[in-house]
Amino acid sequence: MIKKGFLVVLILFAINLPVLRSAEGQERFLSDEIGRRVKVPRSPGRIISLAPNVTEILFSLGLDNEIAGVTDFCDYPEAVLRKPRIGGYINPSLEKIVSLKPDLIIAVKEAIRMEVVQALTDLGIPAYVVDPVGFDGAMKTIGNIGEVVGRRTESAGIVKKMTTGKERALLLTRSLPRLKVYFQLGAGSMVTVGKGTLANDLIRLAGGRSISEGDPMSYPLYSIETVLSKAPEIIIVSSMEGKKDYSNVMEKWQQFKGIPAVKRKAIHVVDSNLVDRATPRIVEGLEILTKIVHPEALETKR
Repeated sequence: MIKKGFLVVLILFAINLPVLRSAEGQERFLSDEIGRRVKVPRSPGRIISLAPNVTEILFSLGLDNEIAGVTDFCDYPEAVLRKPRIGGYINPSLEKIVSLKPDLIIAVKEAIRMEVVQALTDLGIPAYVVDPVGFDGAMKTIGNIGEVVGRRTESAGIVKKMTTGKERALLLTRSLPRLKVYFQLGAGSMVTVGKGTLANDLIRLAGGRSISEGDPMSYPLYSIETVLSKAPEIIIVSSMEGKKDYSNVMEKWQQFKGIPAVKRKAIHVVDSNLVDRATPRIVEGLEILTKIVHPEALETKR
């Protein structure tokens, strides 16, 4: 919880280091994706991103120079490594944020505490919150961010390419069987993806069917017995730890010969940033998953 005394210190700090403001009449009110009315500059010049996917979207819109700060977890594209860091997205450093004098903050609902958003608002820093859900939600967020930062044309172009990629995948797989997929998040616990998640959407668009599609939870934890009973025909593990060696994960599944995916030798590791992170790159993730679920669909169209 953010203490009142701490906020007073920050407010005094903000007075000594004034946040950049747009000229009178150069601001407008917009509703963010959680229904808050936010007063934002028409052409923000110093933007702080509070999530890796937001950072990727901003770079894709050509806002390299306008990005004033990012979280410790922002790792793409390579240019982000030269940006100032403001800490984690759940507990960012408010002092660092203020010192960077932003005129706009963009955060993600599931990765930010609302008391942090309120603290930023109290400091007079506009905080626009996005909430991308699934593939279509990612496209909506890209469009909204384009509107907020004054890059509507650029964001529309990106959304158009994503729509084309989605429609292509649906066309290629519409007449093919819906193979059962078990998607595991990382190499640790057997957490999978359910309704409303981006990865679940990508599996469906790629012509597959998640074994957890009927589960009410977004990220259910399964036991090996549950996976055995659901008999997936494909197993996909997302590389939550990029530099980790996943060969032992592949080997672990070999002992379960009764699983169709093991018999078919259909066990795959994919880059989590392409399937778990709501950015323009999910089109790449969709193509990878389509190749995994229905390689014949891509081969016949070459």
